[in-house]
Amino acid sequence: MSVLALGVFGTTFSSLQTTSTIPNTGSMRGIGVGIYWDSSCTNRTYSISWGSLDPGSSKTATVYIRNEGNTAATLSKAVQNWNPSGASNYMTLSWNYSSQVLSANQVLQVRLTLTVLSTVSGITDFSFDLTITATG
Repeated sequence: MSVLALGVFGTTFSSLQTTSTIPNTGSMRGIGVGIYWDSSCTNRTYSISWGSLDPGSSKTATVYIRNEGNTAATLSKAVQNWNPSGASNYMTLSWNYSSQVLSANQVLQVRLTLTVLSTVSGITDFSFDLTITATG
């Protein structure tokens, strides 16, 4: 259920090109849910490679979340432990989940989107933890 989120962030300026590589390491944990790359839930998600992100851009990763409990549940997410703590001022991780109820063993396609503000500065590397919890 743990997933390591990996990514690279690049900075580009118009006449002078400067590139910064920012490794993104963190964890993604599912409580009461399994997180997979495929809708048949045979390939667990253990890492996400975000590739390169420029200031003001976003990247999306599609995962499949299965309610692995025995009752209907709703999902919640918590993004925490940003390192450095100021990274959360420039980056957000959102999803397209809209509070629908998942039956036991039901699978839902979810898009996770990492967005970097155009005003990002002073970040050389970052990490965060994402926890997805099923409650029901």
